[in-house]
Amino acid sequence: MEFFRTERLIIRRFKPGDAAALFDYFAAPRVNCFVQERLSTIEDALADVRKKSKDGSQFAVCLQENDSLIGNLFAMKEEDTYNVGWNFNSKFEGNGYASEAARGLFSYLFKVKNARRIYCYVEEDNMRSQKLCRRLGMRQEGLFLEFISFVNNQDGTPRFENTLQFAILKKEWDTLG
Repeated sequence: MEFFRTERLIIRRFKPGDAAALFDYFAAPRVNCFVQERLSTIEDALADVRKKSKDGSQFAVCLQENDSLIGNLFAMKEEDTYNVGWNFNSKFEGNGYASEAARGLFSYLFKVKNARRIYCYVEEDNMRSQKLCRRLGMRQEGLFLEFISFVNNQDGTPRFENTLQFAILKKEWDTLG
């Protein structure tokens, strides 16, 4: 099932043929918040793709030219608000795909799903996602010190991440044109 298209991308449900591409970037997640989604084998990737294909909050981001998976988005509904996020294969960085996909997702959520508000959490050291949030017109709403732990320090104790929250309202999105 296809959700929407952008100029260069198809945003659709996951399918079994996406497993190898998903494994390519989830075998070694670059951002700590995705560490718990790490995939160890192609079989794990296939199981994850099957799970994601049934989850309405998960979106596969694919190139229109060949329908190949280059990343994923998520949008978890909370009444009239969505918590969103993204993860892209580093091999496709620098082409504007994340920005294009996120813009499409925001338009879809605001126009089709009648979202009132969209927000996301970004770790303090994830500068790429912070820049993307600002390019999307989101404003920083907060900084949560030592908010969550995804990994441990060398001594085994939790390493807590400082986390920023960004958000945008539908009425703000509408003024961006």
